[in-house]
Amino acid sequence: MSKPGPLHVDSGHAAALLAQASTLATQHHVDVPGGPVTPPADVAAIRARLAAYDFETARCADDVFADVMDLLRSGMVHTSHPRYFGLFNPAPTWWGVAGELIAAAANPQLAAYPHAWAPVEIERHVLRFLADRLGLPAGSAGSFTVGGSEANQTAVIVALTKHWPDYAQQGVRAVRGRPLLYASAESHLAWVKIAHVAGLGRQAVRLVPVDAAHRMDVDQLRTMLDADRAAGDEPFLLVATAGTTGAGALDPLPELVTLARESGLYLHVDAAWGGSVALSDRLRPLLAGVEAADSVTVDAHKWMSAPMGAGMFLTPHADALSASFDVRTSFMPDAADGTLDPYASSVQWSRRFTGLKVFLSLAGQGRLAFARQLERDVALGELLALRLAERGWVRINATPLPVVCVAEPDVDRGDPGLSRSWHAAVADEVVRRGRAWISSVQLAGRSGLRLCVTSYLTTERDIDLVAGELDACRALS
Repeated sequence: MSKPGPLHVDSGHAAALLAQASTLATQHHVDVPGGPVTPPADVAAIRARLAAYDFETARCADDVFADVMDLLRSGMVHTSHPRYFGLFNPAPTWWGVAGELIAAAANPQLAAYPHAWAPVEIERHVLRFLADRLGLPAGSAGSFTVGGSEANQTAVIVALTKHWPDYAQQGVRAVRGRPLLYASAESHLAWVKIAHVAGLGRQAVRLVPVDAAHRMDVDQLRTMLDADRAAGDEPFLLVATAGTTGAGALDPLPELVTLARESGLYLHVDAAWGGSVALSDRLRPLLAGVEAADSVTVDAHKWMSAPMGAGMFLTPHADALSASFDVRTSFMPDAADGTLDPYASSVQWSRRFTGLKVFLSLAGQGRLAFARQLERDVALGELLALRLAERGWVRINATPLPVVCVAEPDVDRGDPGLSRSWHAAVADEVVRRGRAWISSVQLAGRSGLRLCVTSYLTTERDIDLVAGELDACRALS
C-alpha cells in the first residue's frame, strides 16, 4: 500500500473541483435576484431525480455539480434573495463563504486545545471582541455553537449549575422545589424544547405576558415570581430577548437587570438577532443593560450575515461554564497549562471550525462596514414602514429594529379568526407570486403581516416592490 487510498484525488483534480464549485456558486449568487424568491414546489420531481443516484458507481463531477445546483435553484426558498423579507436568514458574505471552504479543507478538530491551538485561539479572539463590544467584563468566556438554540441550552445548563452546584452530579434531584425559568410570551419557543431536554419539563417554562410594545411586562413578571415562590417552586433563570422573532421587540433590559439582582435570578439575554447592533456605536445603546447579563446569545448567521450556522454563547462566569461541561477521559490529549479545552467548556465534543467565517468577515471588511450595514438596514426598515403606511396599512409593532408588522385596518377591526385567515392568505399569495417572501404573524392575538429587512442586497427599489406586492395581493383577497 505505497499509494494513497481510493478516495484520493490529486491536487490538480482537487483544484478543478473547487474551481467548478466556485464558478457555480458565484453564478448562483448572480442568478438568484432575477428569479423567484420561492420557486414552485415539485417534491415528486426532486425525489425522482434523486432516485437516479444509487451511489454504486462514480458520476461525472460536471454533471453532479450542475444537477445539484439546479436542484437547489428550483427546490428551496432563496433566503439570499434581496426581497426575502422573512426570518433572520440574510445573504452570506463572500468572506464567510470563503471561511467555510478553508475550514472544511483544513478540517481541524476543535475538541482539544492541543489538537488545534490556532483555530481555538482564532475563535476565542472573535468571542473576546464581541464580549467587549457588548460591554461584558474582561475574562468572559464562551463558545461557538451550531445556532442560538444550542447557545440558549448552554445558558440553562450554566444557570442551573451556578444556582445549584450539586446539579452537576445530581441533576434536578439537587433542587427541593420545581426549577422555573421565565421568558417573554413573544420569545423564541426553543425554550420549551430546551426545558424538555434539560429534564426540567416543558411546564418549567413560564411565559410572561407582554406590554403594548410586545416587551416583557415587568410588573406581571413580579406577580408571577411571587406566586410561584409562594407555591414552593424555585425560579432560577430570567431570559430577556433583545429582538424577538415576531415583532423585533427589545425587552426592558435595565429593569430586568435590577429585578434579577433583587430576586437572585440568573439573567440570560437572548440577543441572537439584535445582539449584532453592538457593532454599531450609534445602535449599541439599544442594548443598554446587556453588559450586566450573566450570559448572552448572539447568532452571527443572522444579522452578521455569516453562512449557517454560527451561534455564540458568552458569559462572565468562566468557572460556572467549566463546571457545567468539564469532563476528562484518557483518549483525549492532556489539557494545556492555563487553557480550557473546548470540549470541556461546551455541550459539543467534536465540531467544525465555525468561528473562521466570522473572523474572516470581520478581518476582511471591518467592524465599521458591519456598523454601516446595520444602520442602513434600520433606515430601510423605516422606509418600509413609511411606504406601507402611505398605502393604508396600519403598523401593529413598535421597534427601532427593521421588523415591520402591519395589518389591513378594516380586517383588523373585525372577527379575529377571519383576520388571521385573511392575512395568512395575503402572505401566501405574495409568496406564491414569487417576487418577495413575507409571512403572517400573530402578536398578542392580533393578526398581521411580518416583513424584516435582513439582507445587504436589499435596496430602496426592493422596498417599493414589496410594498406594491402587498397592495396587489390585498386586492385579490
